[in-house]
Amino acid sequence: MHFQRAGHKPVALVGGATGMIGDPSGKSKERNLLDEETLNKNVEAIKNQLAQFIDFNAENNPAVLVNNYDWFKDISLIDFVRNIGKHISVNYMMAKDSVKKRLNPENDDSAGMSFTEFTYQLFQGYDFLNLYRTMDCQLQMGGSDQWGNMTTGTELIRRVEGGKAYALTVPLITKADGGKFGKTEQGNVWLSAKYTSPYKFYQFWINTSDEDAEKYIKIFTFLNKDTIEKLIKEHQEAPHYRLLQKKLAEEVTRMVHGEEALQNAINASQILFGKTTAEALKNLDEQTFLDVFEGVPQGELKRERLGDIDIATALVESGFLSSGNEARRALKENSISVNKEKITADKVLSMDDLIKDKYILLQRGKKKYFLTRIV
Repeated sequence: MHFQRAGHKPVALVGGATGMIGDPSGKSKERNLLDEETLNKNVEAIKNQLAQFIDFNAENNPAVLVNNYDWFKDISLIDFVRNIGKHISVNYMMAKDSVKKRLNPENDDSAGMSFTEFTYQLFQGYDFLNLYRTMDCQLQMGGSDQWGNMTTGTELIRRVEGGKAYALTVPLITKADGGKFGKTEQGNVWLSAKYTSPYKFYQFWINTSDEDAEKYIKIFTFLNKDTIEKLIKEHQEAPHYRLLQKKLAEEVTRMVHGEEALQNAINASQILFGKTTAEALKNLDEQTFLDVFEGVPQGELKRERLGDIDIATALVESGFLSSGNEARRALKENSISVNKEKITADKVLSMDDLIKDKYILLQRGKKKYFLTRIV
């Protein structure tokens, strides 16, 4: 993104061919190989995600997406070995850290390395050579674990074309506690809303530690240096307001999912931690609604009971409260809410109370929630 803003032309490379091999870099075991149908589906999904970050329709320097399957599919093994393999020695390939780690007999997890994986660096190196030839691509960027594969490309360009090319790596991002970035107790955090909803994505950034937020806002946003320094100073003066995390979450969620999804995520966050209305609850899409109340105890009520079941009975039949006495006591205390709105003992649940035609949110006090499914 920064390079395109500076006038350069991004070339996004997807590994339709190399994905069938598996990169050994940073791995102690061989990867599962992907079939062609899965790879093609992944390529299309990657392009859609990249379009959120780089501009494929820019007037002067539009980004392009290329798939290395397009140039590898017609190359025979004999041609590849004769024209490419002869330029890189086995000694050179064995010296790569990714290879040495896999062949280290002291590595208990190591099962050795297949010839398939061993050749991976040649394939990735040829990618760079091909893009250098066809698109004058002179710089390849990637994670620090890709250094060995990328320098094989610069070496091929030097030996085959007598040209100069460069590799730029960035450190793999970790959390302050040394854990992997993008991991939560629930699993990976995805860019795709299909796997991580905008609400959960927003919450991921909101829940980062102070130390991580200070680092991430410099990496993942386009805020200028003065703005970031001001935010950090304000946050350090009143860390309980989490100003840094909120700004980080806003900027990244907007960039990945858009303004509307960001506002929905902010509104959803207010449901548990602030004041909201039944109307706001009903305006949430179903997935966001379920994400907000994930982990909240649940029960059921029969649909035919709506219209004549009083709230005290509903509190017990749904399983929220244990007895009629407890329900009446809670109502007397004025501590019961339906869909975030306080109700009295004469309340009768009806179809008008349904959220997405199937849920009613019960609440006692400020923090005790219960999600009732209407079946």
